[in-house]
Amino acid sequence: MKLLLTSSGARNASIQAALVDLLDKPIAESNALVVVTGIYPFAGGPYIAYKAICGEPQSPMTQSTMTQLGWKSVGLLELTALPTIDNKTWSRAVEEADAILVWGGDPVYLSHWMRESGLTDLLSTLPNLVYVGVSAGSMTVASTFGETYDSSPIDSNCVLTSRDIEFATPQGNTSRLFVTARGAGFVDFAIVPHLNHPDHEDASLANAEKWASMLPVPVYAIDDQTAIRVKDGNIEVISEGDWRLFSP
Repeated sequence: MKLLLTSSGARNASIQAALVDLLDKPIAESNALVVVTGIYPFAGGPYIAYKAICGEPQSPMTQSTMTQLGWKSVGLLELTALPTIDNKTWSRAVEEADAILVWGGDPVYLSHWMRESGLTDLLSTLPNLVYVGVSAGSMTVASTFGETYDSSPIDSNCVLTSRDIEFATPQGNTSRLFVTARGAGFVDFAIVPHLNHPDHEDASLANAEKWASMLPVPVYAIDDQTAIRVKDGNIEVISEGDWRLFSP
C-alpha cells in the first residue's frame, strides 16, 4: 500500500502532485472511497460528516474537500456497518478502488473501527491502493500513536496507556488526558497533525515536542501545508509549510 498522510488534506499544489504520483494516473481516471467514521464522536458529527463528503465550505472541523478533487467516482465506506455486511460485498469495493480517503476525528474511535470492521487487515494486502489520511486518518496508520482528550475516549482494546499531563496554552497551563493507542502498524512512525494551528493548542511546537517525548517511535509534527509520502518503504516529506521530526 502507498500512503499520503496529511494534516488537513490536499491543501496545496505540492500535495496534490504527490497524490497524482502515487496514483500513477490522473485523479479524473481514479476511483476513491471515503471514510468519515472518525468524525461521529464529535459534537455535530453527522453534520460535519456530510460537509466532508459533499465538499461544503471548509471549516476547522472538515479540513479540506478531498472528495472534490475531480475523482472519476467517490463512494462512501462506513466502517461501523461493515461487520453486519457480507465481507465479500464490501471488500471487493475496496480492492477495486484506486484510493481510500480516511478523514479525521477521534483517532482511537477510528482505529477501533478500522480493526473491528476488518479494514486494517484488508488494506495490508493491497500494494497498489493509495491510502490518503487526513488528521486522525493519518495518525491511525502508526503502530503506536498518541492523542489528547478532555475525558476518557471509548473503551477500546486499542488503548495502551492514559495519563494526565500539562499542556501550555496562551491562557496558561491546562491539564489534558494523554492517551497512547495501537494503530494499524502500516508505518513505524507517528504523526502529530495541525502543527502550530491556532485552533489546535495541543499541537503548538512546544506541546508537540512534549507529545512526541511520550511515544516510543519517531514522530513527525506536520502543519496543514505538509504531507508525508510513503512509497516502497521510502518516506518523503512534501511541504509548503512547517514540520518537525522528533526522535523517540
